[in-house]
Amino acid sequence: MNMTQNTSQNTSQVTTENTAQNMTQTSTPSATEKTEDLTREVHRETLEGSIPEMATAEQRNAAFDAAFDYRGDVTIETADDRTVSGYVFDRRSEAAEPYVRVMRADDGQREDIAYTAIRRLTFSGKDPAAGRSWETWLRKYAEKKARGEAANIESEPLA
Repeated sequence: MNMTQNTSQNTSQVTTENTAQNMTQTSTPSATEKTEDLTREVHRETLEGSIPEMATAEQRNAAFDAAFDYRGDVTIETADDRTVSGYVFDRRSEAAEPYVRVMRADDGQREDIAYTAIRRLTFSGKDPAAGRSWETWLRKYAEKKARGEAANIESEPLA
């Protein structure tokens, strides 16, 4: 191997190592940044209290997809001035006349309500799983360890 090739290989190796170090340094967020990112994500995912727009078919479908994924109750106001509160356990957006299926909060009865009959949807019930994601648990675990507190893998009691 001649001197030029050897120097070229060494330069290439150093450049690769420096690039890897720089990538590690710039792509690894601090614990504070991770916590802030997770907090923003949890707030973004919490629909509690929100009232989605439902002016278009796309908005309406997206609203009922979100209601189906939501773990709390919703309140539906219908065109004939009825109010139905309960848990959305199914939605049929592909049906000839799309509808949502709700288990009513007051009596547990199941009710089908056509999308076209719905005037307003409110995410009214508390989301019992809000803030209880894996990321939240991991953040709390890391915070306890950083403070020197005992941190274990046992879950906290549900409140």
